[in-house]
Amino acid sequence: MKKLLALIICTLTILGIRVKAQETRPLYKDSIPNSIGKLAPENMPNIRIYKPEKPNGTGIIIFPGGAYAFLAIDEEGYKIAEAFAAKGVTAFVVKYRLPSDATMRDKSMGPLQDAQQAIKLVRMNAAEWGIDPHKIGIAGYSAGGHLASTLGTHSARSYIPNKEKTDLRPDFMILVYAVISMHKELTHVGSMMGLLGDNPSAEKVAFFSNEEWVNNNTPPAYITHANDDGVVSANNAMVFYQAMLKGGIPAELHLYPAGNHGFTQRLPVYEWLDPMIWWMKRGGWLPNTP
Repeated sequence: MKKLLALIICTLTILGIRVKAQETRPLYKDSIPNSIGKLAPENMPNIRIYKPEKPNGTGIIIFPGGAYAFLAIDEEGYKIAEAFAAKGVTAFVVKYRLPSDATMRDKSMGPLQDAQQAIKLVRMNAAEWGIDPHKIGIAGYSAGGHLASTLGTHSARSYIPNKEKTDLRPDFMILVYAVISMHKELTHVGSMMGLLGDNPSAEKVAFFSNEEWVNNNTPPAYITHANDDGVVSANNAMVFYQAMLKGGIPAELHLYPAGNHGFTQRLPVYEWLDPMIWWMKRGGWLPNTP
């Protein structure tokens, strides 16, 4: 019994050290764009870095979901980052600002600004983290998938200060049970209201309906969803895939017959991670090794 207790304590200690070893940095060194007043410390946007023991040169920036009302940062952030880091991918979890009229001049733009700042920060510091600046992708889950696809389709224009002219285009996207559209017949209503409010203008709906913005600058995408998703319709994945095909942008669509929303939290890691890893290898963003 004493040996078992000692083993448990030792394991918890090791896990604690491993978690504490992950570095967290603020997204912004100076003022935060589009901000009103001073943010509370717990609401400051930041990025947590998960660096593997043997980095393979690839980086992935992760955006958790939460309907733009909260962040599922443990389930769709830290645990996802650990899984990628175990494969040698340097992972970054973004704690982005949630839309708020009280803290932002335009609440719809706050998350996108933080997403652009995240890729700017990672690309500018790629050498420090052992990353190829041309192998930096993004992964988004649910509303975080909407944010990722917004970044991927609107990266040609900078919505943040960028005097360095850093390239804000991700090299690839992974969209997991993602909200794509803001159109009522397709969107997740909670995410739409969280981002745009109760009565959004037609211009805002159009701007954030990312299936309409696929262009030559849009990066290749791995799109995955469950057909029985009762929260975010799998039609979001399908319309984005069709837009990618129409635009001639490489894309892979993986539909699970069942799994509902948040399936990465219930399926064994290899079931959802391995297809992503093989897609990244085929795209040349990972070494093609077993």
